[in-house]
Amino acid sequence: MQEDVTTLALRQLSPEMQSVTNTLATTFAEHDCQLFLVGGSVRDLLLGNIAADLDFTTDARPQQTLEIGEAAGANSTYTVGERFGTVGLVFDDLVIEITTFRSETYPTSDRRPVVEFGDSIDGDLSRRDFTINAIAVDAITGALVDPFNGRQHLEEQRIEAVGDAPARFAEDPLRILRAARFAAQLGFEVEPETRSAMEQLAYRLPDISTERIAAELNRLLTGIAPSNGMQLMRETGVLQFAVPELLDIAHDEIQGRHKDIWDHTMQVLDKTPPRLAVRWAALLHDAGKPRTRSVDSAGEVHFFGHERVGADMARRALKRLHQERNLIKRVSRLVDLHLRPAGYDDTWTDSAVRRLMVEVGDELDDLLDLAAADVTSAREHRQREAARRNQGLREHIERIREESALEQLQSPIDGNELMEAFDRKPGRWIATVKDQLREMVIDGELRHDDKERAFEIAKGLVEEMDQTEV
Repeated sequence: MQEDVTTLALRQLSPEMQSVTNTLATTFAEHDCQLFLVGGSVRDLLLGNIAADLDFTTDARPQQTLEIGEAAGANSTYTVGERFGTVGLVFDDLVIEITTFRSETYPTSDRRPVVEFGDSIDGDLSRRDFTINAIAVDAITGALVDPFNGRQHLEEQRIEAVGDAPARFAEDPLRILRAARFAAQLGFEVEPETRSAMEQLAYRLPDISTERIAAELNRLLTGIAPSNGMQLMRETGVLQFAVPELLDIAHDEIQGRHKDIWDHTMQVLDKTPPRLAVRWAALLHDAGKPRTRSVDSAGEVHFFGHERVGADMARRALKRLHQERNLIKRVSRLVDLHLRPAGYDDTWTDSAVRRLMVEVGDELDDLLDLAAADVTSAREHRQREAARRNQGLREHIERIREESALEQLQSPIDGNELMEAFDRKPGRWIATVKDQLREMVIDGELRHDDKERAFEIAKGLVEEMDQTEV
């Protein structure tokens, strides 16, 4: 049975991957060395997914692996780091990595593991984080190596630490976040002992670099069930060390008649497409609500300005996580603007829609997807109305896009032309004139290429400004 499953799994490899795997297996066998496909590659194949890459492990030492790789026809080779024993081999467009069997110890006086080369595949698998990642396939014989019942746990959709869970997390606290990430990526549940260890050792997360934490959160958010991971973090206390900006909504006590903000956020998160900026915006779009809540005399709850407060919180959170500048900017803008599409109705003119398009810019599609997901009412008529409104705005935008490219919705003349025409120095006056001309283009009162009329209008604006100054 195992051989059949393994064969079926290996058939999920692309023809190029199969060819390289067969070549490597033959060459390693010729050199009397072992070779195993291991880790996430095996996990994904056993789940019936296409492996994105190939990771192997071997009893060969790094220098020997380099020599075997060259004998197998690799176009080029490289070492990731002799300390970790990983060798990279390049076969045309395919890059694979092969790591020598390893064992690791974690001295209490040093967070970095002491890595030693091992001699067995079972020993190598025993150092890994979760049982579903501690499965190997012998590339030479096709045998499945599964000392920790990882395959059974895949069938049970179960995340379980290898060996003693507290010890695994104490060795590397990032594994706590990895458990939440796999819960989100795979839609699996974390078993009780592993879950308990997460709760016990969550306080160790500050020992991990911010960059590693951010990378795990990004992977979690783009999983198939991101709310799984977030809910797990909330219930185990991990949230306060990973995304403390969410604590207000995670532990918010509802006052007045309003839906639970955390539950709503989780629903929106799962409904958004798995694009990183949209998912971060979904997670943080209502983060400012607890800070802006007010309750009127009728018991109605309001959150005036929560989008602006939330945008600032998003900006601060992503900066703290050392996220890329473009992501920070995009997410904070999406949070700030997330209510705008909800105001659309049939009375909006082309000018109003053009103005929204210009203001939002490249984030427009992300904003529309976020707005569509932000409707979680249990009442079907509200869902239908929101869907109709969102679709109407999309169609209106598409019609305008077809009629006029957005890059044309700008002032016909730029700052240099204005300074030359009026022999004036740079200053705020340029932006004032350009903004007015752009508004006229957006409203259809001025063609984007009509420079002659634009200069006439600009002359009048400059003269008006001069008279005002006098």
